[in-house]
Amino acid sequence: MSVERLDTFQNILGYSFRKADLLRAALTHKSYLNELRASEKDAAAQDNERLEFLGDAVLDLAISERLIALYPLSTEGDLSKMKARLVSEVTLARVARRLGVGEFLLLGRGEERTRGREKPSILADALEAVIAAVYLDGGFETARTVLLQIFEDEFHRLDQRREDIDYKTELQECCQRDFDVLPTYRVLRETGPDHQKLFEVKLMIKEEVFGIGRGRSKKEAEQQAAKQALEKLAQRPL
Repeated sequence: MSVERLDTFQNILGYSFRKADLLRAALTHKSYLNELRASEKDAAAQDNERLEFLGDAVLDLAISERLIALYPLSTEGDLSKMKARLVSEVTLARVARRLGVGEFLLLGRGEERTRGREKPSILADALEAVIAAVYLDGGFETARTVLLQIFEDEFHRLDQRREDIDYKTELQECCQRDFDVLPTYRVLRETGPDHQKLFEVKLMIKEEVFGIGRGRSKKEAEQQAAKQALEKLAQRPL
């Protein structure tokens, strides 16, 4: 792969390698080296399988660390589900496509014929290898910065999916776990005509007000109050 091609990918990635061979290896599929004649092989050439193995670990740690920071009240089970979504082959391949990874891969002729540049498994593996290459070149802090930047859209997707979360259930589990009590809800006022009522609900935990929710139904108001309570609890010191 030419220096110009490597430079183009580094610009897209937002990171300049000190050791370009690491990036070249990350973008080299095993089929490419397997099909080279012995006389053409560079003794130092590597494919991306070992880097993929390392990248999986770097990705796991960086994503886990970010989820812990973003969702301090989520249970281990919920965090595991979110991480599994973020590190899945589907997500990794989507991120790789956004970066155009497929265009820069070195593939064997067989993979080229079977549209290897578009295969989710090849794209996902290559992305993990690229993350490992950044880690080896610049250290974990650098790899984490690059990773979180290229995964920014995926964290937004995760937030959008969490909009459907049942906040009342999440708060109830939190209160039982941390305070051994259940939150209580009280309707403060109910205004408007029957066909367009507006409810205002107060949420209390151990006689302390943690949220005031409003909605077109009592259920909606309680959900809003529960969401406020979760946000307030998240700001409390451990």
